Amino acid sequence: MRDYKLVVLGAGGVGKSCLTVQFVQGVYMDTYDPTIEDSYRKTMEVDSKMFDLEILDTAGVAQFTAMRELYIKSGMGFLLVYSVTDRQSLEELIELREQVLRIKDSSKVPMVLVGNKADLLEERVISVEEGISMSSQWGKVPFYETSALLRSNVDEVFVDLVRQIIRNEMENHSQPAVTGPMSRKPTAQNLGNSSITAAAASLNQPKTTIPAPARADAAAGSRNRNKASGSAKSKKKKKNSCTIL
Repeated sequence: MRDYKLVVLGAGGVGKSCLTVQFVQGVYMDTYDPTIEDSYRKTMEVDSKMFDLEILDTAGVAQFTAMRELYIKSGMGFLLVYSVTDRQSLEELIELREQVLRIKDSSKVPMVLVGNKADLLEERVISVEEGISMSSQWGKVPFYETSALLRSNVDEVFVDLVRQIIRNEMENHSQPAVTGPMSRKPTAQNLGNSSITAAAASLNQPKTTIPAPARADAAAGSRNRNKASGSAKSKKKKKNSCTIL
């Protein structure tokens, strides 16, 4: 079983903890308590393989931003979360993404852009199209709109991130080792057709995923968390390629 460390990043109040707890425990948190650092573990099956996930739910408030570098250094994949009701939360992700790329010293880091609170129709200030635009600017980073309240696309964002990590590992392992000072740096032209390379190619390439905004059962703008959490479970989709344990 492989161990993967995932890091959830974003401004305060965007629903990072709600997403994480909904994914790990299947419950909705209806109170806001600013996070300093919470770590969760979950075992899940993706594409017939088992993975042990450590999910780090990070602080979004300013006084804890100095701790982010440590989280980013240890992370293997990142959920960048904003709220569709808060324009500034999307703008803050631009700097967060740059920080991730700088610390990881790579332009290719497993990452998913997440627009949370899609059930708040009357409070929405960021359109789906703006999320698509940001995804395109970032090189078509996979993009989802989610609702932790309704459990809409919650599992999907984590599964997508795990698949990116798998693909990234396969691509890295497919590069031939340098055996001496005269060895050439691997390029697309001189990489061998190893079985690992073939396996990596067989995986679906990441795509920008634009689900329609979730619809709450209650009247628009209503946030009766206790009633809605029960209806959320009935909306959970069956997965063909992943099993959440």
